[in-house]
Amino acid sequence: MFTPPAFRLDDPESIAALIAGRAFALLVTAGAEGPEANHLPLLHRPAVAPANPGQGRLYGHLAAANPQCASLRRLAEEGGRALAVFSGPHAYVSPGLYRPGPAVPTWNYLAVQVSGPVTLLDDGETEALLSALTETYEADRPQPWRLDGQDPAGLARLRRAVLGFAIATERVEAKAKLSQNRSAEDRAGVAAGLAAEADPEARETAAWMRRLGIV
Repeated sequence: MFTPPAFRLDDPESIAALIAGRAFALLVTAGAEGPEANHLPLLHRPAVAPANPGQGRLYGHLAAANPQCASLRRLAEEGGRALAVFSGPHAYVSPGLYRPGPAVPTWNYLAVQVSGPVTLLDDGETEALLSALTETYEADRPQPWRLDGQDPAGLARLRRAVLGFAIATERVEAKAKLSQNRSAEDRAGVAAGLAAEADPEARETAAWMRRLGIV
């Protein structure tokens, strides 16, 4: 990912928040016939020591019938790497939000790309992953649905129908392109303009400008 120094995001807490808030990722691998990509939720387990992101993991699963599983198995055998892309909030930026002067339209956005070696999960680890995914996305519901108490035979069939995997967070690239290359007055105008938009993506982009101290 092309990331000029002004747009590089290094703060581990902000990166973890972006991943958690935009956990529906794009998984990219190199297949026999070229690039392969699928969309899926990934659970992020950050490294205990933020200075060593390679100790962290992303966990996910694909349907066993998905052709990308063949690539994941090959990568796990050969020590190869997969790429996960998390697209954060984004918004169109009109030159009308700047002070008068030469300018062109642009786009503000945040994104995280994580790559690292692939390992496959055994049955017990896959079961734990499915439970963790369920608990994560059911947590805010009035009556959370749980795997506990479901038919054991049915759960066993479910585990056999998916391939669980982990990606070590060996390389983490995070980008926050949020008008840092503009003057303080222009940044303030962009943040105020995006915050007033009807589009929730624009409002969230403005919120990240404030969160990161850009305005």
